[in-house]
Amino acid sequence: MEQKTVVLGVIGSDVHAVGNRILDFAFTQAGFKVINIGVLATQEEFIHSAIETNADAILVSSLYGHGEMDCRGLREKCQEKGIGDIIMYVGGNLVCGKQEFESVKERFLAMGFNRVYPPGTLPDLPIEDLRKDLGMTIN
Repeated sequence: MEQKTVVLGVIGSDVHAVGNRILDFAFTQAGFKVINIGVLATQEEFIHSAIETNADAILVSSLYGHGEMDCRGLREKCQEKGIGDIIMYVGGNLVCGKQEFESVKERFLAMGFNRVYPPGTLPDLPIEDLRKDLGMTIN
């Protein structure tokens, strides 16, 4: 089975690195090639890394509550750069304050993300979802 490449990072002015490292480890152990761009990542850094590595997916984390603002327009920028169909996942504390997750999820899906995960999601679920979304055979 061909190894799939994912670009992983924490978007915006967010410096929460622990979850990023956990996701890096989990996706690597699951057989993915992980390009970890770290924290404080811009939309352009995600896109540039995805193009440069011919990535299959972009995985965006945000824990400081401003993910909605930081992620707005990412799909459109991907389209402008010729990778408009790339799979995009987002997860974490994506908005400020207590908001019902279903409404948060709907907003991010409307922004062009393929999957949206609430705070506390264990890596097994997005790994399983990504395998499905990429049409990978699950052993």
